Amino acid sequence: MPSAHVTVCSISLPVAERKRDVVFLLDGSDGTRSSFPAMRDFVERMVERLNVSENRDRVSVVQYSRDPEAHFYLNTYSGKEDILDTVRGLRHKGGRPLNTGAALQYVRDNVFTASSGSRSVEGVPQLLILLSGGRSSDNVDTPASSLKELGVLIFGIGSRSSDSRELQRISHEPSYALSVSDFADLPSVQQQIFSNIDTVFVEGTSTTPTTIVEGRRQRRDVVFLLDGSDGTRNGFPAMKEFVQRMVERLDIAENRDRVSVVQYSRDPEVHFYLNTYMTKEDILDGVRGLKHKGGRPLYTGAGLQYVRDNVFTASSGSRRLEGVPQILVFLSGGRSSDSVDAAASSLKELGVLTYGIGSRGSDSRELQRISFDPSYVLTVSDFSELPKVQEQLLASVQAVPIPITPTSPPVTGMCMAELYSTLCLVFLLNVPPFFPLPYPFFVSSGNVSQSLDC
Repeated sequence: MPSAHVTVCSISLPVAERKRDVVFLLDGSDGTRSSFPAMRDFVERMVERLNVSENRDRVSVVQYSRDPEAHFYLNTYSGKEDILDTVRGLRHKGGRPLNTGAALQYVRDNVFTASSGSRSVEGVPQLLILLSGGRSSDNVDTPASSLKELGVLIFGIGSRSSDSRELQRISHEPSYALSVSDFADLPSVQQQIFSNIDTVFVEGTSTTPTTIVEGRRQRRDVVFLLDGSDGTRNGFPAMKEFVQRMVERLDIAENRDRVSVVQYSRDPEVHFYLNTYMTKEDILDGVRGLKHKGGRPLYTGAGLQYVRDNVFTASSGSRRLEGVPQILVFLSGGRSSDSVDAAASSLKELGVLTYGIGSRGSDSRELQRISFDPSYVLTVSDFSELPKVQEQLLASVQAVPIPITPTSPPVTGMCMAELYSTLCLVFLLNVPPFFPLPYPFFVSSGNVSQSLDC
């Protein structure tokens, strides 16, 4: 059976029109006894955010250890309060060993089925959220592949005792595997999970399984804004390597992803614009040759206004007017000496999606005001730890939703992969910290019809 593809980009359907079948698979083995209340609270908070009803979002919860146990199926409850009441009453199952493979096969054969309320054949997205606190005692590869072939999009969340590679193999892709030191820290990843879930809603009308396809022919304009002030002198090599790794993962070409890098301290300085280089090697060479700017004070507001007025423009290679997503990834290592609010608002009004990455010297509230949403702020204790947040940032950038304009034709098909339009990337560097930025992008009706040519 050919593997189904899952759409990880979103069409901006009204909340009231979204449909999703969401299954929570919880590790109830002996090893999670003390943390089970936190897992239960996580499910409760997630359900609170869903639009639960028979014709909208449906929810199922399964707990497992040696054997799986379904607490309720997708068609057991159609009201949010009924689901919440049952979740609050969940008790830890206990038992060992931990047979994650058997549990994955169980939800595949017994929960993601029409008789249990799955609407896969109607084209409704099928989502599985796995919380695992340890390494499985059985093989997970075959059942995970079986779920993916069915078109199920799997998110894996593990604790320090989990096997990170195992979670990555189970998940839809490695970046969909998240880790917390302890399940008490689940609130720290909840928004990321919910944002990812929100990017896979599709009003399906086909009789084929839901198609979840990764955007392969994406176009994005990506700008990196780097803090190059005196305070980031020691952290700048790590920032430079971070940009390099991000560029390595992009699909660089004139008609695909474009990248720009800007560094700032007292004054901003463009190293190259979105239309300066059209090949990955040229961009990488430019990044490798970056030298720390130095200087003080740190004027982040001026740096933001500069990229708004001089980089996210058609003359500098921005394709905003063509509907290509505009993304700003901002790394900052300190508090700005000027106001950032007006410049940040101006970028948002332009449709730029801003991610903020900061270090211990940054002002977290300032980063939140600059970023598209407070959940788009990432923090590291030191820029040498940037690799720890790279996959999270990349996943967010790749899942940038593309709202459809009112003049666009209705989207009812399964192929949404090609909806990943264009992005121009600009990096504004401020040596000390960094932050990621994502924003909604608009696709013209012409682009949409071409994108949906499945």
